[in-house]
Amino acid sequence: MNLLSPFFIGFIVAAIGITPPGLINMTAAKVSLKDGRNEAISFAVGATIIVFFQTFLALLFADFINMHPEVISSLQEIGLFIFFGLTVYFFWKAKKPKKPKSEMKVRSKTNRFFLGMLLSALNLFPIPYYVFVSITLAAYGYFYFLDSFIYAFVGGAVMGSFLVFYLYIVFFKKRESKSSFLMDNGNYIIGTITGLVSIVTFFKLFKVFFS
Repeated sequence: MNLLSPFFIGFIVAAIGITPPGLINMTAAKVSLKDGRNEAISFAVGATIIVFFQTFLALLFADFINMHPEVISSLQEIGLFIFFGLTVYFFWKAKKPKKPKSEMKVRSKTNRFFLGMLLSALNLFPIPYYVFVSITLAAYGYFYFLDSFIYAFVGGAVMGSFLVFYLYIVFFKKRESKSSFLMDNGNYIIGTITGLVSIVTFFKLFKVFFS
């Protein structure tokens, strides 16, 4: 059985879903600028580990979730409150007086690793995303809910996710001298992203509720 097909499909699907600027990849870029590439890679590894579990979980329960649309609505409701809270946090943090560089504490690589895991775990949207994609692909005969297909798809999704994170890290690191705007306004940018996600999710839930 050819497993390259689900692997590359998982790779492409993950890359498409993560490439647009979002909370995790923008945070990875910010970590790269502030703490260096190694710290950012540690962050990306932590985030990718959670992507593995999210993708695996989504595929295992794809059939069940497809038969119970209210589960997706519940995930969106939880995500709405989480991203609203993150929006408030990042805007609050952005308004705090910045410490001089000499006073800023250098966080360990371990902390960045767990930060990546935390932010990735708080991002619940990959679960319904992979559920929808896997069910759609299965309907057209491009994916089967077999163990071998699931493992291959998850492996591709993990590789695709990490590659996108790494490209964000390298892109912003190479332009470090021209990226002071991101350094000074990173919290505002991330807060704006989470705020937009909250607004979109709210209107989706509003539409479902009154439909």
